[in-house]
Amino acid sequence: MASSIPLRPLASQSELQAFYIGKDINDVPKPAVILDVAIIRRHCAAMLEATRELGVGFRAHVKTHKTPQIAHLQVGDIPNTPANFVISTVLEGETLLPLFQELFRAGRPVNVLYGIPLVPSQVPRLAHLAKQIAAGSISVMIDHPDQIDHLRGFRDIAGFAAGVFLKVDSGYHRAGLPPDGLNKGGLVEKIITMEKEGVIELIGVYSHNSLSYAGSTLEEGMQFLREEILGCREAIRQHTHLLSARQAKGKELVISVGATPQVVSIKGLLQGGALSPSRHELKALLHQEDSDDIGRITVELHAGVYPILDMQQLSTNTHTGPAEDEIAISVVAEVCSVYNNAERSTPEALIAAGSLALGREPCPSYPGWGVVSEWRRPKGPGRLIVQRISQEHAILGWEKGKGGEEGIPLRVGQSVRIFPNHACVTGALYGWYLVVDSSREGEGEGERVVDVWTRPTGW
Repeated sequence: MASSIPLRPLASQSELQAFYIGKDINDVPKPAVILDVAIIRRHCAAMLEATRELGVGFRAHVKTHKTPQIAHLQVGDIPNTPANFVISTVLEGETLLPLFQELFRAGRPVNVLYGIPLVPSQVPRLAHLAKQIAAGSISVMIDHPDQIDHLRGFRDIAGFAAGVFLKVDSGYHRAGLPPDGLNKGGLVEKIITMEKEGVIELIGVYSHNSLSYAGSTLEEGMQFLREEILGCREAIRQHTHLLSARQAKGKELVISVGATPQVVSIKGLLQGGALSPSRHELKALLHQEDSDDIGRITVELHAGVYPILDMQQLSTNTHTGPAEDEIAISVVAEVCSVYNNAERSTPEALIAAGSLALGREPCPSYPGWGVVSEWRRPKGPGRLIVQRISQEHAILGWEKGKGGEEGIPLRVGQSVRIFPNHACVTGALYGWYLVVDSSREGEGEGERVVDVWTRPTGW
């Protein structure tokens, strides 16, 4: 099915590897996007360890990177454990199909959730994808009764039922239904009927609350997570009269919640010593599997940008390390002019990379479009940021207008590394990532390309 969809031409991975591997990132064609696999491995391992210690499920969102290499790191190599994913485009699923098949052959249950309310035209592609993995491998998100009937076509093609998550709006208002409105147009009743017919299998309720992106403390992240779980529990509670037959049979419902800031915040539950009342309540909510009023439930956390991070994520302060240690993605760009001789009110530099290389996403913690790494340049009087941005170029300057007597410590032709505000958008501007490994020993080895990872750029 995937091969019948026209895609933009791309050099083969072997051609890209032959050209790039071994090059210092200063010497590659620019702008280029770089990933540090050492940081990615560390973040992925930390997430798997935290969810294991807390005894909760985990679903890895792949929309940030769209690569099988990072997706595999997100679920690890833990025998017999579920390998659950979220995709935002069907093309992501088709790209990662060999990985899904590999994980299934290794004995791991695989479930891939199409992470936006069901787009009817995508049902055949999803069904063909499911058919190549296994029964129970594909789930969809539902928040309108008109979406459900299209899943009959899924069963006809795949030969088995699609899984279904009901989408709950826990306050973000991007998609989903409020807890008291989950049965919009008889939606829950329709799902129960179609489950009895074998057309679908109800898995649970799903919420994604990116309001946590505006938080600035670990405590706020945990509070957002607590509220999201409570909202999903309330959605189930208000419709137990419709779900009672399932409950009587002991069928479980999954509450899937998260976004990177609140999921990363669970590390606050693993610190030594007595937990505060609010943290104790959150920990209890994560483990409350049986409840008289809502039946058997389990909690599953989902997150996506955490392996890579970006300036926006650092603004939530759920990660406390410096950008150089925490952010795995950077854009290498070239300086094409420097204005240090009073041409302007403050010193500035011009780089040959703009919104089509960096993205144009704001960050709440500073007034810029990217932060320049200290890589291979002298330190200055403050932080060097992307102050203004156009399509193909941008202006660098000192944050808050600090100039210093020596101006911007850059020269024409010099390369800079920029940490973007939003990794998902920045990555989408490129057809491949250049991979470095900062854990490699030897001078300059951590800045040498060790691999090239291609990624899809369509739908």
